[in-house]
Amino acid sequence: MATVQVWDPLIRIFHWAVVIVFVANYFFNEKGGGLHVALGYTAAGMLALRFVWGFVSRGAARWSDFFPTPSQLVSHSRSLLRGEGYRRLGHTPLGAVVMILMMSCLAGLATTGYMMEETDMFWGVEWVKDLHWGFATTLLGLVIVHILGALYESYRLKENLPLSIITGRRRR
Repeated sequence: MATVQVWDPLIRIFHWAVVIVFVANYFFNEKGGGLHVALGYTAAGMLALRFVWGFVSRGAARWSDFFPTPSQLVSHSRSLLRGEGYRRLGHTPLGAVVMILMMSCLAGLATTGYMMEETDMFWGVEWVKDLHWGFATTLLGLVIVHILGALYESYRLKENLPLSIITGRRRR
């Protein structure tokens, strides 16, 4: 079966680095501890690199390919409701919305984490802690939606989509 390169190495490294950081910080690391903060900065750096990469990369990683239009969102939603296939090499329009929301939560986590740890003005301020926790909890929910969506689309399309973020390749 012919395959094509969809996800370049930088995208795959970004994906798995963020997975590791998020799982470690959400479930295992002491909140506000040194490792938690260091991994948070790592995720922020990866997010900044991903942002720039969206402008200079090619194919599915490029922002111009990634951001869905309203008509694409409507078309994809209709195909889901009708049980029809909607195949795209990169993210589907609804998948792209989830990705954008996840990256926004990462940016919010980085910002509120920085506010709590590196500024005297917000150190110990409850609403900043609450916002940080809200971003983390929202991101966890979005991760679950992302995983379920990838599994559902894999079933619908009869293609192992999670494998593509490991190998970078998808069926043509």
